[in-house]
Amino acid sequence: MPDTRPIRSDAAVIALVGVAHATSHLFHLLLPPLFPLLMPDFGFSYTEAGFLMTMFFTISGIGQALAGIVVDRYGARRVLMAGVGMLAASGLALAAATNYGMLVLTVVLAGIGNSVFHPADFSLLNKKVSPSRLGYAFSVHGLSGNLGWALGAAISGTALAWAGWRGAGLAAALVAAATVMALQFARPLIDDDRPKVGAGGTASAGVFGFMGLPAIWLAFLFFFLITSAFSGLQNFSVPVLGGIYGISAAAAVAALTGYLLGAAAGMVAGGFIAVRVHAHDRTVGAALVGAAVFAIALATGLPPAWSVVPLMVGIGVGVGLAGPSRDLLVRRVATESIAGGKESPAFGRVYGFVYSGLDVGLALGPLVFGIMLDAGGRDGVLPGIALLQILAVVTVLAMGRRVARHPVKSW
Repeated sequence: MPDTRPIRSDAAVIALVGVAHATSHLFHLLLPPLFPLLMPDFGFSYTEAGFLMTMFFTISGIGQALAGIVVDRYGARRVLMAGVGMLAASGLALAAATNYGMLVLTVVLAGIGNSVFHPADFSLLNKKVSPSRLGYAFSVHGLSGNLGWALGAAISGTALAWAGWRGAGLAAALVAAATVMALQFARPLIDDDRPKVGAGGTASAGVFGFMGLPAIWLAFLFFFLITSAFSGLQNFSVPVLGGIYGISAAAAVAALTGYLLGAAAGMVAGGFIAVRVHAHDRTVGAALVGAAVFAIALATGLPPAWSVVPLMVGIGVGVGLAGPSRDLLVRRVATESIAGGKESPAFGRVYGFVYSGLDVGLALGPLVFGIMLDAGGRDGVLPGIALLQILAVVTVLAMGRRVARHPVKSW
């Protein structure tokens, strides 16, 4: 489709949504690096620390499915600003915490705030960015999330060295407040506040009518599988690689860093591929098969120790390359599998439900792989990650076929 908006307008919208997405990811990695300071101050265990993160992703996952309904009713800009505001409140709650209960409040607020981003972000990008530039938009969106993780880790790392955990909470709250101000200042670019759904539309369609479509469940399952694999790699690659290859913790962390950098580079390249190769299901499948091959190679323990870092980079590149095409494929599911297309009242609901699979994977993946490690199954982690990636390939190809065969359905 031809460009219908000025490139400056598109670039500004992409940047604003990217900043908001980075802010949400900042709060993903704000708390875990602070546990060494928080645990002795408040006297809680590793189990209680893990419970905080499980609660965060559980609330975020449930809230994400519900946030899509609110986005459809009241507009993505309002919901996005409310979500960032909740994140700011979460940072202030951390800065003011005096006991474990206030840390629970911190993650509850952060989970609610984090829940709005995928339905709000993708609704805004689809409505406010020219269709021919959406591949680039989704690439920047994914890359900004990686940068947000880096920023969260940097803030926590600085707090560990200098400011203390209260300073980390305050710094994160200031970042979120600045993001709210930027979104408000740029309101003319992203304003979609007029309600999109009247009472009659809601009654005739049914709030959850889209959940009867198989393509929607395939998309949800895909995100669950790929994120479960990612969470296992992110959380346990250091001990697994150290155990299999006998490398130091520093070298294993370098391999994990290589994975994250490879994913970021793949995300950038994937945006250019996504706008040129329209068989998005096949692009995602090929990229994830490549990532799985590298994971299987690592799992064998046969490559020399020096190859661990480049193999981890290869996994990251494959996952990153898949990102923009993956998001465009979900857009096809949202716009082609439901009557009404881009203006369908279920647009936000579809994104909210489908991307809640991410949070389910982030909540359950570490638990399953952690149980595996506790049971002495260290050598099964990398094969498990590769298996999840292969299952994700099967799922995404089935999703592409489903949409191609049944392009429009009414509900």
